[in-house]
Formats: sequence, C-alpha cells, structure tokens
Amino acid sequence: MKRARWVIGIGLAGAMLGATFWVAQRSSAQAQEERVQRGKYLVETVAACGQCHTPRRGAEEDLSRLLSGHPEGAPAPRFAMELIQQGVFISIAPTYTAFSGPWGTSYATNLTPDPETGLGSWTEEQFVRAMRTGRHQGQPNARTILPPMPWKAYQGMSEEDLRAIWAYLQTIPPIRNRVPPATNRFGEPYDQ
Repeated sequence: MKRARWVIGIGLAGAMLGATFWVAQRSSAQAQEERVQRGKYLVETVAACGQCHTPRRGAEEDLSRLLSGHPEGAPAPRFAMELIQQGVFISIAPTYTAFSGPWGTSYATNLTPDPETGLGSWTEEQFVRAMRTGRHQGQPNARTILPPMPWKAYQGMSEEDLRAIWAYLQTIPPIRNRVPPATNRFGEPYDQ
C-alpha cells in the first residue's frame, strides 16, 4: 500500500512538474510573440524605420526589399558645399536610402537578419548600445551613426522597446544586400 501511494505521489509530482513546464513554455512563447508584435508596431509606426531603410520605387516603399537598406550598386546622391548658399543642406538618393550633406554620404543600413550583410552578425546588446550611444555596432571607439539617422530620439526609448524592435527585426526575411560604407565629405570611407 505504501509503495502504491509512493508511486502515485511520484506520478502526480511528475504530472504537476510537466504541467508547470508546459505553462511556462507557453507563457514564454506568448511573451516572445507579444514582444515581436510590439517591435513590429514600433518599427512600422513610431520609429518609422522603413522610411529610410526600405528602398523606394518612386513614392512607394519596395516591400520585397523590406528594411534591406540602400541597394547595392544603386547611385548615391552628390552634395556640394555651394548648395548650402541655396538653402539645400541634404541630397537624397532616388531610393530614399542614401543621404549626402556636409558630413559626407551615409547609407541606410541593412536591418534584415542576413548574417553577412545585415544585422545577423550583431548581438542584441550591440543593437541596444548603438541606439543608446549613437556609435556603430555600439562600440565605444566606432564612428558616430551619421545623419539623418535620429539615434538621439531612439536613445530615449525604453530598454524594453529597443529589445522589442530587435526581436521583430530578427523575424523578417534576411535579404543579402551589401550597403556601401559611409564616406566623409572628401569621399573617403569613415573608420567603422
């Protein structure tokens, strides 16, 4: 009789442990899905990442290249200091993904999780630090993230929101697109 109670007790404990594990797993998966949906909302509305990071065809964003940055091989805008006298402070590529001004030329980064040309080689921590510090890949000695990227506005976002953006960016299809390096006003690449 004692043995039967012991076996039943172990069986009940195992069932409770299994149920607890199942609920925890389900809660974790549900929490991750909510995080991704929050990130999607932020990327598509408040942060408006696609405005610069998704190439355009005319006035419309090319959603087949969602958040893939400046298209490899696409022309870059040219800026001349004389334009400032005319009240022009920035030139923009036809794709709306490259920008040229007194700082040089900057290109919208590939935000897809492609491991070679996008954020696939970054860590979540590097992404959050980049948004907090305005430094490429969040590295202290890296170049400053260049205009028109409004990193100072994103700097004030909550940790939770930045991590939600990261979670969403990891779910979009990876697109292989090597974006050119930013250049200074003399046309020379900035140190990364």
